Amino acid sequence: MLLLAFFTLGLSAAAVAADLEVGKTKVMFVCSDCHGLKGISVVNNFANPAGQKELYLLSQLKDFKAGTRKNIEVNLIAKQLSEADMANISAYFAGLAQPAKGAVKKTMQN
Repeated sequence: MLLLAFFTLGLSAAAVAADLEVGKTKVMFVCSDCHGLKGISVVNNFANPAGQKELYLLSQLKDFKAGTRKNIEVNLIAKQLSEADMANISAYFAGLAQPAKGAVKKTMQN
């Protein structure tokens, strides 16, 4: 019981309060063009956030927002995200299945 309480206290408030449905909706409108709705990109040089650790994804979004991690497009998008948006997006992507190892990405169809 003590271990559970200790673990729960170690989570950020944003991670505990994450809303997966809100995260999915935000991903649909903000992230899916590059990263896909299921977190698996159709372009080789875009990251696959599906199945990554939630706190890692949250940290990366915060770094993009702060400008400490550089990518012109992502920096501009992340600056528009609230703390809740970043927590919800991170929780949503973390809950998805990772792509199969060695899977070849499909090319975008017109």
